[in-house]
Amino acid sequence: MPRRKALLIGINYYGTKYQLNGCINDAMNIREYLVRDRGFSPGRHDMVVMTDAPENRGTPFEPTGANMMAAFRWLVSGNNPGDSVFLSYSGHGAQVKDPDGDRESGFDDTICPLDFESHGQIDSDTLHKVLVSPMIPSARLTVLFDCCHSGSAIELPYVYRPNSAGQVNLIDNVKQGIKLASSAMNLLHGGFSASKIQEARALIGGAQSFFASLHHRPDGPTNENGLGEETFVEDWKNEGKDVWMFSGCADNQTSADTSIAGAATGAMSYGFIKTMRENPNQSYVEVLQNTRQLLAQHYQQIPQLSVGGLYDLRQRVSF
Repeated sequence: MPRRKALLIGINYYGTKYQLNGCINDAMNIREYLVRDRGFSPGRHDMVVMTDAPENRGTPFEPTGANMMAAFRWLVSGNNPGDSVFLSYSGHGAQVKDPDGDRESGFDDTICPLDFESHGQIDSDTLHKVLVSPMIPSARLTVLFDCCHSGSAIELPYVYRPNSAGQVNLIDNVKQGIKLASSAMNLLHGGFSASKIQEARALIGGAQSFFASLHHRPDGPTNENGLGEETFVEDWKNEGKDVWMFSGCADNQTSADTSIAGAATGAMSYGFIKTMRENPNQSYVEVLQNTRQLLAQHYQQIPQLSVGGLYDLRQRVSF
């Protein structure tokens, strides 16, 4: 029988200068929504809730980096055809300086575990490898990230963003690089010359630089999480994973930690649940548009939908 699992993470960073107010509430609100509205089982073998509430201190449910990595592996392990797994994260999202210089922005997107100051942040490349790559194509992963700089947090190849008029556009992450490389090949077609080779090298170099900027590739041995780091740009587009991610904002934006109806909450988490409850039968593109319209009334952040393949956005949201 197909199985459904959920991992819900909310970190308020109590007692630190980074303290937030609504992230634990986000995790609990999403739990209540999944159980009441979507029929998920609340049993701990099916649903794990990780927060920095005092009762979780020193337990596997405290959202330290090590505990989160273990929980990620649990979520996507042993998936079978028809399985559906759900991940939500509400907390700090950040960017760290790219140590290799292979990203044009100079920064890598990250999420921040409770102990990020001592044990580091989790970057988007690591998140893709631990969450997306283990999924089989016939199982579905749905992700909701309510944090700053979350647009490419797990490096999915197709990103859709609504504009102010509600029109949804594909942000093609590889078209520019392919165009550069194709231009170089066309230039060399029909004969070689010193000037052609020099120009082609410049074009190919530009394409390689562009592709390298999309995915952080640190050299060296496996990291502390046991994940081997590749020295080439993986072709995420050909993985064909059934992964759908709603994120609270673009890479260069922040996500609001706010108060609605007297309760602390993340704006994206609130907007997603409210949109889904108003019409449970919406398509992916409709949820993106309607969440954007709801948030635009009070916030500047623009929600995004990232997808693991070129799938029909008009299909009904299912998880």
